[in-house]
Amino acid sequence: MKSKPQNTIKKTAYLGLFLSLAMILSYVEHLLPVFPFAPGVKIGLANSFILLILYLYGPKEAACINLLRIVLSTLLFGSLYSLMYSAAGAVFSFLVMWLCYRFKDRFSSIGIGILGGLFHNLGQFLIALFVTKLPGLLFYLPILIAMGMLCGAITGSLVRIAFPRLKSILSNEKGAK
Repeated sequence: MKSKPQNTIKKTAYLGLFLSLAMILSYVEHLLPVFPFAPGVKIGLANSFILLILYLYGPKEAACINLLRIVLSTLLFGSLYSLMYSAAGAVFSFLVMWLCYRFKDRFSSIGIGILGGLFHNLGQFLIALFVTKLPGLLFYLPILIAMGMLCGAITGSLVRIAFPRLKSILSNEKGAK
């Protein structure tokens, strides 16, 4: 049986790897306009890592990596406004994903991804309304809802594919001497 410090080191290393991958995907998505008809909308591939960490390690680790990703992304290629939007989207999204995860027998990773994507966009939309005070933004809400659900389905599908494989790899490593 492995010692607890060695398991903690491996867990920390894997979480660091997931954070690095999420940061890279955040940066790539920052550079590429994915949906020209929906300005500002991204697939949210980094969020798939947050959902994956939620499944693999739990809510505390997922929340921590989510917070680190937002802060580091803002410091590296963001601004105060991007911090507000990212934080609002991430908090709304994570809370909903965590609540749904608690009832994972009723929600698939795709369902959790869809709700996470939807609430991510709603969180950012509320910040946009607060900052701009433009009621005309309400016309953009249906696009954000549809895109949040579509992008959330993509991230949830990625987790559905990756989770069993990663869980198998991690459990094989834990059992290996």
